Amino acid sequence: MWTASHWNDYEIIDTSKGEKLERWGDYLLIRPDPQVIWDTPRTAGGWKTPNAHYHRSSRGGGEWEFFDLPDQWTIRYGQLGLSFHLKPFSFKHTGLFPEQAVNWDWFSSKIKKAGRPVKVLNLFAYTGGATLAAAAAGASVTHVDASKGMVTWARENAKASGLEEAPIRWIVDDCVKFVQREIRRGNVYDGIIMDPPSYGRGPKGEIWKIEEAIFPLVELCAKLLSKDPLFFLINSYTTGLAPSVLSYMLGIALKDKNGHVEADEVGLPVTGTGLVLPCGASGRWESR
Repeated sequence: MWTASHWNDYEIIDTSKGEKLERWGDYLLIRPDPQVIWDTPRTAGGWKTPNAHYHRSSRGGGEWEFFDLPDQWTIRYGQLGLSFHLKPFSFKHTGLFPEQAVNWDWFSSKIKKAGRPVKVLNLFAYTGGATLAAAAAGASVTHVDASKGMVTWARENAKASGLEEAPIRWIVDDCVKFVQREIRRGNVYDGIIMDPPSYGRGPKGEIWKIEEAIFPLVELCAKLLSKDPLFFLINSYTTGLAPSVLSYMLGIALKDKNGHVEADEVGLPVTGTGLVLPCGASGRWESR
């Protein structure tokens, strides 16, 4: 498993009974996690004194219960010098997936070692974690997300990280349609990152179902790779897309490129138990 183990401002303290106790900077949150199917004693003190607790409803969804949590706060990923504004919003999220730091470290190293200008395309780019990591490593980045609010949030994170003037194009658009237009324009990229949702809608109501749409999009994106590409990264939180499936997709779509594919689960260490909590999977293609 690829483990994001370089955080100082984030940790999973404990896991039990379908929930995880997390520290986000100075604040403790309890959030549900479907992977936590064990029932172990909750000995960590934070279980009794969280700053907020997201309660899942038996009817679907859920709601936050707040005790002492600001509307917004900031944490840093010191490994890359990045800062992120966090806030609790719909369906238990805070605006950051900390397990992705293991991928940020991976492609940042490749960008820094390239010794040449690098262009990166980040699709379904959310609040910009991967965008900022690539930009901090020296790449020119095109950040694409269908949500105007998420792109605004990402730009705020860029400013907080000292990357306000970095060469980042901020695009609010349906990712598939944007890729199709980029192919017609003849634009190419040295690295591609995609973090597709399991299900979603574009700005004009376009429906996205990952099992149906992901491989055609990967094939389209392969047409955007430069003559000397560095990497292609796919993240998945859908249990039906095992690491091997991500590996096969990349291997098939990029069979004409000189590179190799790896795929694995990504996870976060649990301080109290020494376990690593699975948080999805990633597939990585990289040049030889």
